[in-house]
Amino acid sequence: MNKEKLFETFPPISNEEWKEKVIKDLKGADFDKKLVWKTGEGFKVQPYYRADDLANIPHMNVIPGNFPFVRGKEVKNNNWLVRQDITVANISDANKKALEIRLLGVDSLGFNFNDNIKPTVENIEGLCENIRADLLELNFKTNEPLEALKSIDTLAKKYNRDLEKVRGCVEYDPIGDLSLTGGFKTSEEKDLGLIADLHSASAHLSKYQYLVVNASIFNNSGAGIGNELAFALSMGADYLTHMTENVIDVDEAAPRIRFNFAVGSDYFMEIAKFRAVKYLWAKVVNAYGLNNAENAAIHIHCTNSAWNKTVYDPYVNMLRTTTESMSAILGGVNSLSVLPFNSVYETETEFSERIARNQQLVLKGESYLDKVADISAGSYYIEELTDKLIHYAWDKFLKIDEVGGYIVAFKKGIIQKIVSEEASKKDMEIATRRRSVLGTNQYPNITEHLNSDFNFPVTPVKNDSDYEPLVMYRGAEKLEELRFITDRFAESNKRPVAWMFAYGNLAMRKARSQFAGNFFGCAGYEIVDNAGFSSVEEGISAAKQDKPDVIVICSSDLEYHDIAEPIFTALKNDAVVVLAGYPKEMIEKLNEIGLTNLIHVKSNLLEELKRYNELLNIV
Repeated sequence: MNKEKLFETFPPISNEEWKEKVIKDLKGADFDKKLVWKTGEGFKVQPYYRADDLANIPHMNVIPGNFPFVRGKEVKNNNWLVRQDITVANISDANKKALEIRLLGVDSLGFNFNDNIKPTVENIEGLCENIRADLLELNFKTNEPLEALKSIDTLAKKYNRDLEKVRGCVEYDPIGDLSLTGGFKTSEEKDLGLIADLHSASAHLSKYQYLVVNASIFNNSGAGIGNELAFALSMGADYLTHMTENVIDVDEAAPRIRFNFAVGSDYFMEIAKFRAVKYLWAKVVNAYGLNNAENAAIHIHCTNSAWNKTVYDPYVNMLRTTTESMSAILGGVNSLSVLPFNSVYETETEFSERIARNQQLVLKGESYLDKVADISAGSYYIEELTDKLIHYAWDKFLKIDEVGGYIVAFKKGIIQKIVSEEASKKDMEIATRRRSVLGTNQYPNITEHLNSDFNFPVTPVKNDSDYEPLVMYRGAEKLEELRFITDRFAESNKRPVAWMFAYGNLAMRKARSQFAGNFFGCAGYEIVDNAGFSSVEEGISAAKQDKPDVIVICSSDLEYHDIAEPIFTALKNDAVVVLAGYPKEMIEKLNEIGLTNLIHVKSNLLEELKRYNELLNIV
């Protein structure tokens, strides 16, 4: 019996033939303008990819578990650790909570010590009562990392644990602290000098890490993915340089470093980010004279970005963290903490923590994302993004290295300038709605209001420091702050009303009234969306009767020629009259009659809403 392979019966099609067919179907439209888009880093993303696109990507022949680990260290699975963090304000309470969540699917615990709690042997013993350090990953964040590490070592020996199975991290990151505060805690020499003491204290805990590269600060300060990778590599390289110069062999130093990343909402780029950093870190470590290739494998802990989380419509945060968590998992992180949906504006509740925890458990227990190593491998699109990110981040890393490394670049203000520029670009994209933040600058829930006693989170003002620090903030906070001002105003005043003067062409009046409703809804205005008036006179009469604060004329550009002036003339003394759209041929005429309030797709939402609040004396 003759068995033919299905695809061998079809003639091969070249890339040129594919593109010719697409261009033909575009019927004259420009291929690049219509279908090709650019990432925040500026490289082009094609509408489709084929196997030929992977021909020159060097890592395509790497299999899981092999250097440079672009496909991860695991060979047969993708079994990440489900981590939940606990704030330690009281030892007994924190232990009780740890014991409870340990039974709910958590296999990694993070203990964040309050400043008044010291990581003494007694305190850590009480904190970890009935918790086996050789069965559960234990992580600690404290102002006294050396004391914490010594306590862990003492307790592991006291309880006769298998030291090779004691896993976790004491999070020490003096370079990250410099980035966020603008100065070292004591001095650069002393803060970096503590690394040698930490290394000595953990001599018997070979699987325990004590240095963290907190790359999440870049994401949460508004940096782009490419520079986030470059800065993370530069911080890690500074640590490696310091350690190797102080007689810590690179094969001992590299495995003691953990990278903490934040994962954002750019789904495929985030997957590519984690694959790219594995490749890049392996190359960096290898350059220090590595002997054992396994020690070049990066260890990544991940949590969700706070930058894109919102106070208004907070349940949308659950959707954000779900897709973000998938990106991190598919990218192959070692452990993951899902950010509770309410964490950006209040202390997490039992409900929000349970939802966050269960998001991971569903992805593991029901979606089986832990069963296959490097799930995204072979996707032409993701492989191409990975390769482009590798080259982009490496180029940026080398430029920082030429300056003298991360610390030197930070002291010179280079890091801050790059982050500030990228953050400003993102802010403008949100303000102009080129970057959508659901519930904030698009499709707000106009029935949701916050009380004046709500503790609205505001980014603190920078303090005086040796160097300009990075500022972690939320992209939505300026628009949300504006809306919160409206909510407070409405508690003692009538809530401002945006009233749709819908007339004429059905499709255009509906589209523009919906656009305008979304526009003013983002500032917390009450929206009155009229179905449509049969005449201009009827609409004017209804507007005078309802007495709204803002009247938005919603119709087609063609009909604006006839209706804009009479509506504006009749109502300009009763309300702020706005025109939805931007009829270019009428702008001069509209200016002549004084109708200068126009809202359209290119409007700066934030600045315009601030202006309307000022017009209505909303403070």
